[in-house]
Amino acid sequence: MVTLAEVARHAGVSASTVSYVLSGKRPISAVTRRRVRASIEQLGYQPHAGARALASSRSRIIALMVPLRTDMYVPVMLEIAVAVATTARAHGYDVLLLTGEEGPSALRRVTGSGLAEAVILMDVQLDDGRLPVLRTAGPPAVLVGLPADPAGLNCVDLDFRAAGALCVDHLAGLGHREIAVIGESPGVYARHTGFAERTLSGLRSRAAEREVRMLHRPCEGGHDAVAAVLARILDERPHVSAFVVQNETAVEPLLALLRRTGRAVPEDVSVVAVCADQIAAQASVPLTSVAIPAQELGRRAVERLIARLTARLTGRPDGEGAAGVELLTPVLTVRDSSGPPPPRTPGT
Repeated sequence: MVTLAEVARHAGVSASTVSYVLSGKRPISAVTRRRVRASIEQLGYQPHAGARALASSRSRIIALMVPLRTDMYVPVMLEIAVAVATTARAHGYDVLLLTGEEGPSALRRVTGSGLAEAVILMDVQLDDGRLPVLRTAGPPAVLVGLPADPAGLNCVDLDFRAAGALCVDHLAGLGHREIAVIGESPGVYARHTGFAERTLSGLRSRAAEREVRMLHRPCEGGHDAVAAVLARILDERPHVSAFVVQNETAVEPLLALLRRTGRAVPEDVSVVAVCADQIAAQASVPLTSVAIPAQELGRRAVERLIARLTARLTGRPDGEGAAGVELLTPVLTVRDSSGPPPPRTPGT
């Protein structure tokens, strides 16, 4: 491995001059800078990351907190994480992935050690225990999610409340008056996870506005769990004519069970989902759905964080879009799984 001293000898300057060229801490003539840069490129010199961080007080690392829980749909979380990593790399930053459930203690450890310059938080709960650490420690941070009180925080997310309302509007517009919601695992609601709670709030409020009768049931996912939830729904609400699904692992089991019980989609019952586009488009019956823009969320989170870091380094106030809450507008794509409800026979 090429050393700083070897670069200095090759360029005909002192080691301190090479260090100043790299750090920018002292003015160096343009001629000398070009000579040092040419030697660095020719020799393939790579500054030691730890030494560079100590010298500049910058690690150029972003910590990404992604608790990979068993009751969450991991592929969507990882798609956001990949978008974060690739966008960060384009800006010259690396990503430190934290996948445990330590919460506030992990956040204190990473920010207190100076290991990471900034933080991106995922799996945000309405009353998230990590938020007091952010508000007191003050590292630049962006949340992919929206807590109950976002004051003073930097957040980006899909407008899940509007997504729930959009599903109801679509079904009510087709004539449905009784719908059932197959939701996330009970543990997701027990933690008051923001996206699930806000989707449910949007569903309920819009259903009341549109005079649509709505039933919500959490579901673990998987064939047996979906079968039990479906049987319960049909027992309680035999005239349900549409389902809204916010649980990727319940999609195919639900479609299979509806076929098994003689209910054709969409002739007998409609199904709308809030899920990744790939899940909806590749389902056994292509699903009308509101897409979760995972890649866009990851990209925007990093862009907002870079704006915060740049503002801090230059001493400028946050620029437009660098702070506050940004909610992406949901888009509903109509596919083969939704249509008008079947006509009721007299007396039903």
